[in-house]
Amino acid sequence: MRISVIGCGYLGAVHAASMAHLGHDVVGIDVDEAKIALLSAGRPPFFEPGLPEVLESAAPSGRLRFTTDFSAVSEADVHFVAVGTPQVADGDAADMRFVDAAFASLLEHVKPGDLIVGKSTVPVGTAARLAELVAQAQPEVTLAWNPEFLREGFAVSDTVSPDRLVYGVPEGEAGERAARLLDEVYASAVAAGTPVIVTDYATSELVKVSANAFLATKISFINAMAEIAEVTGADVTKLADAIGHDARIGRRFLNAGVGFGGGCLPKDIRAFSARARELGKGDAVRFLDEVDQINLRRRTRVVELVREEAGGLAGVRVGVLGLAFKPHSDDIRDSPALDIAMRLADAGAIVTATDPQAVDNARRRAPQLRFAETAEEAVRDADVVVLITEWPEFTGLDPAAVGELVAHRTVIDGRNALDPAAWRGAGWTYRGLGR
Repeated sequence: MRISVIGCGYLGAVHAASMAHLGHDVVGIDVDEAKIALLSAGRPPFFEPGLPEVLESAAPSGRLRFTTDFSAVSEADVHFVAVGTPQVADGDAADMRFVDAAFASLLEHVKPGDLIVGKSTVPVGTAARLAELVAQAQPEVTLAWNPEFLREGFAVSDTVSPDRLVYGVPEGEAGERAARLLDEVYASAVAAGTPVIVTDYATSELVKVSANAFLATKISFINAMAEIAEVTGADVTKLADAIGHDARIGRRFLNAGVGFGGGCLPKDIRAFSARARELGKGDAVRFLDEVDQINLRRRTRVVELVREEAGGLAGVRVGVLGLAFKPHSDDIRDSPALDIAMRLADAGAIVTATDPQAVDNARRRAPQLRFAETAEEAVRDADVVVLITEWPEFTGLDPAAVGELVAHRTVIDGRNALDPAAWRGAGWTYRGLGR
C-alpha cells in the first residue's frame, strides 16, 4: 500500500521504517529538516535497537523516503498521524497543537477515498472532534484511530509483530472499509493471528491511556510497599516475588525502585487526569495523582540515601550509573536517573554520570554535571556509587574490581538490580530501595 507518516519523531520514524520493511511504499514527513536529513541518510536521530537495520533494509528497495514537503502525502492512500502530544507547560493536559497542525496541513492534500489514521496518544474525544473537521474538509475521507503500544528498546518488533491491534472507526460502511484497509496495512500481523479489536473512537483512545495508567499504578503500588518495607525491615523484592505468583497479579512491572519515567507514562497519566476533570469525572481517577506522587517520592528517597550514607552532600563525590529513563534507550524525557543526578548536584555533590547511549542528550539538558564515557571513569574516586538505569553494562559489573576504583565502597541500588550478597561480600555497604 501507499502510506504516508506525518511526524518522524520516535513513533513516526519507527512506524515509517517498519511499514516499508513490511513491503509498503512509505513517505515520512516532518518539519524538522535536520531530522529528515538524518533519516534520508539512513541514520536514526535517536537510539532504538533494530531501527538502523530496518532503515538500511528499506533503502535499496526505494520503498521509503523522507521529506519536509507536505504535498508528498498526495501520493499515499493511507496517512498515519504520529506527532507528539507533550504535556502543556502550564498544566497537566496534553498539548494538542502538533496534532491539530498536522491535520490542518494534511487536509489540504488528501483525496477522496483516503484513510487518515491517528496514532498519537490523545485525550478521549479528540478523534470525534477531528472526524468532524475531516468530514467538513473532505466528506469522502475517513478517520480511524489506531493507538500504538510501543516499548522503547523493542519498538521495531512491537510494530512489526504487535501483541494486539486496535482500530477505532466510525459506524457503518465507512468504518468497515477503514478496518479492511488497516487489515491490509497489518496483513502480516493479522495473518499471524494477532488479536484485532475493532471499536469506536472513544474506546480506542482510552485503551492507550488506561493501559499506561494501569502499568503506572502497578509500578507505584510496589513502590508504596517499598516505603512500608523500609520502616519495617521487610524485603520488598521477596514480597513482589511472593504476590507475583498470584496469577491475578503477576510478577511483571512489580519491581520496586526509582519508578517510571520517559515520554509516555508520566505525561499520559497526568493528561488522563486532566481530561477526566474536564469531563466532570476527576474523582474516578484521583488515585492517579497519588500514583504520580509515589513515583516522584522514590527519586527523593535515593537522594536521601546518598545523604545518609555520605553524612551530607556538599562536596561528596557521586558516581551515577545511568541517565536514560530505561535501558536500551537514549531517552532522557522525565528520566528518574537524570533527575536524581541533577538533584544531587544541586545539593552540592560532585556528580560524575555515565550511560551507554544517553550522555550526549544529558549533557545538553544538564551541563552542570560531569560526564564519563565508561562506568569505570564515572565511579573513580567516588564516595558513593548510585545505579539508576539497569543497563547490562552496569548490572554485570564486578563488585571487587569496582571496589578498587572508588574512595568508599558504598552503593545505592536504585533498581534493585544488583546482587546484594555479592556486593556485600566484596566489602560494599549496599542499600536498595525497600530492602
